[in-house]
Amino acid sequence: MPPNAWILQIFDAQIVDREGIVRRKKRDVQRHASFEMLLEYVQDQQFHLIETGDQYIVVCNPGVLKIHC
Repeated sequence: MPPNAWILQIFDAQIVDREGIVRRKKRDVQRHASFEMLLEYVQDQQFHLIETGDQYIVVCNPGVLKIHC
């Protein structure tokens, strides 16, 4: 499933170019796209997707991810 305009807009930000962090509320993802669409895009980019509470957090870096606590 190709990403929609909302997903593309999230990852068009300069933060992605700097290998930063993108955070979105789960309800916004469901309202404007879908979890599956977000997940597929993140996987295609080789980024990391973390789910916590009511948020999705995307680490825009394909390197190894370690969570220490």
